[in-house]
Amino acid sequence: MSTETPSPDSLLLARLRAGDEGAFDELVRSTAPRLLATLRRMLRSDEDARDALQESYFAAFRALERFEGQAKLSTWLHRIAVNTALMRLRSRRRRPEASIDELLPRFDADGHRVLEPTCSRPSAEEELDEGQRRAAVRVAVDRLPELHRTVLVLRDLEGLGSEETARVLGISVDAAKMRLHRARQALRTLLAGELRLGAAAGGAAPAAPSAATGSRAA
Repeated sequence: MSTETPSPDSLLLARLRAGDEGAFDELVRSTAPRLLATLRRMLRSDEDARDALQESYFAAFRALERFEGQAKLSTWLHRIAVNTALMRLRSRRRRPEASIDELLPRFDADGHRVLEPTCSRPSAEEELDEGQRRAAVRVAVDRLPELHRTVLVLRDLEGLGSEETARVLGISVDAAKMRLHRARQALRTLLAGELRLGAAAGGAAPAAPSAATGSRAA
């Protein structure tokens, strides 16, 4: 009679529940890089991200006995890290959210979209290499107001679905979709500006804000 071989996740979970320190080290090594990258994107501060990473692991180990194994351990930890970051964001004393209206498409009195003037020279994006374009995207995302940056990070960078994004943000699915739509429109405007700056500087990659500056910006 054949028996089902336990999955690596279930074996690791059993070791964690048994207090195996080696299992803890193994879990941290395999999950910390991605979790830290996620937390940095959301919190825009290396110090806050590292603190949130520790909080996430503490929260996970306190909840180990309640983990039912319906998702991978790494997926479960990722959700805990996202929630930890959101709690930190909500607890910050922030300035009122900046409006993104000026970054959204404009329409004339007849309802036609007002297009920006164009020129015949190669586009700014074509003049930059892949690394410079990626740097421009990071800077543009970082410049979004917090509410819109967060939904963009969760949906487009972290790959959460609309329903899960809405749940962790505490808003309706329709509200999450609308916020994401506006965030993407604003990002396109910001990115066009960053690409033009990079091309005008002779292809130099845009300078990303420092962690300290990023953690204060709205």
